[in-house]
Amino acid sequence: MSHLKDRIKQARDYGGLTQKQLAERVGVSQPVISQLERGDNLQSVHLLKIAEVCGVDPSWLSSGSGEGPGAAVERADSAVSAAGKSPADLVRAMLATRAGKALSKEARERLLGAAEDQPASTFIPAPAAATKGEIVIPQYDIRASMGHGQVAPDYAEVVRNVIVKESYLQENGITFTSPAHLAMITGWGQSMEGTINDKDPLIVDRGVNEFAGDGIYVLTWNDHLYIKRLQMVSKDTIELISDNPKHKDREVPLDSVTIHARVLLIWNAKKA
Repeated sequence: MSHLKDRIKQARDYGGLTQKQLAERVGVSQPVISQLERGDNLQSVHLLKIAEVCGVDPSWLSSGSGEGPGAAVERADSAVSAAGKSPADLVRAMLATRAGKALSKEARERLLGAAEDQPASTFIPAPAAATKGEIVIPQYDIRASMGHGQVAPDYAEVVRNVIVKESYLQENGITFTSPAHLAMITGWGQSMEGTINDKDPLIVDRGVNEFAGDGIYVLTWNDHLYIKRLQMVSKDTIELISDNPKHKDREVPLDSVTIHARVLLIWNAKKA
């Protein structure tokens, strides 16, 4: 059975949260979460709130019993895919589990409302489950524009899974914050042409939400979603670079850019 400190980190990764983000939502300081993940305070009174914020089974988090992160969703996904039901049916099945009930009312309503807006045809059946040494990477139906930008949707809906050998990522020097943070999106446009071509699938790390050195990121600027190469100009300014010389680069205030993910690999074997 895993240790509590390991389950807390696993829950945080499943929720797609940094230590700082989890601390803010639980209402504690970041050092408290750090201490929990080191095993310094195994009798924390914050476990129920952590479980609620991360969307995991409180019993599993506190004792290791019950269902681990994602188990209920995987079962519901399999059942609904087999029955050919709608995205809303899938979400209702997930919300009926203990993990789903642990979510806040607002989160439950938003998830269901988003799913009800989607036609059943947007879901592509998932492939077989991953085996040891493989990672399931969900693909998101979110057109991250490489041209003039595109208004981002309020949510990104999973449409299918891609199974990748972990050794393939390692051999290509790809490091990531957590397997749970990996996702695939599709680039659209010509501004990054030469590095990312129109409609290239991209593996991104959704655990990177701050500038972490020069690289290619998925970001929102001026209420539009972009994929751009970022380079720091000063402590308050960052440059949005288009690899296609026909497109203009821009220097913008750092606080005007919201980073959603870092591009790790273009699915034409070009490292980002």
